[in-house]
Amino acid sequence: MSEAYTAFAAGYDRMMGDVDYDGWAKYLDGFLREAGARTLLECACGTGSLTVRLGRMGYAVTGADLSEDMLMVARTKALDAGLRMLPFVCQDMRRLSLHKPVDAVVCACDGVNYLLDGVEDFFRSAYGALKPGGLLLFDVSSAYKLQHILGDNTFAATGPDWAYIWENQYHPRLRQTDMLLTGFLKQGPNYARFEERHAQRAYDQAELTASLAACGFTGVQVYEAFTRQAPGAKAERLQFSARKE
Repeated sequence: MSEAYTAFAAGYDRMMGDVDYDGWAKYLDGFLREAGARTLLECACGTGSLTVRLGRMGYAVTGADLSEDMLMVARTKALDAGLRMLPFVCQDMRRLSLHKPVDAVVCACDGVNYLLDGVEDFFRSAYGALKPGGLLLFDVSSAYKLQHILGDNTFAATGPDWAYIWENQYHPRLRQTDMLLTGFLKQGPNYARFEERHAQRAYDQAELTASLAACGFTGVQVYEAFTRQAPGAKAERLQFSARKE
């Protein structure tokens, strides 16, 4: 999805203002503290909302994303937060390249869903980026959510200086939800219109667990996101935790 999150980058934070990034960072912090992690790589970091919060918590974190437009916003956000040494790199999460391995690799907010193929490439890449005993944390929007909540539905929202229409179509054969986002951002007295197409793959829990094992990860745990409970059949987001031997 290298063509996605271009025009959308300028308005992403405004349109995602209802996301509880503080709570999300606190949730991930619980896993990271238990693992004794200090050095992190956040994949698909977007505009750096979680990256900055993890940096403020004291982690030595690097943000990586495939969209340079999103990373430009992230770098400004880090500077505004006083985190001048927080690095951001433009990298494909399926082909990570680090100077040295880290204690944990984190990928939040649907980063894995955007991998329409090559999810095992990401797992192998993350495995190689981790120290022995390192932790991989990632979440996905569940297959139930992509098919029954987002799929074949249209959503719209407005704010003081933005608006969007979000049209989705689920394809059972591909196990994929195609998304057409039409947005409007205020620029001076007028609004600029943009349009982006996104797609997300509906992975199920068993499929991802098997792929993690095939790539060498052990101790795989799956939770309903933002809890430590096993996910129910209608859980909308699944949180995975896995260890490198």
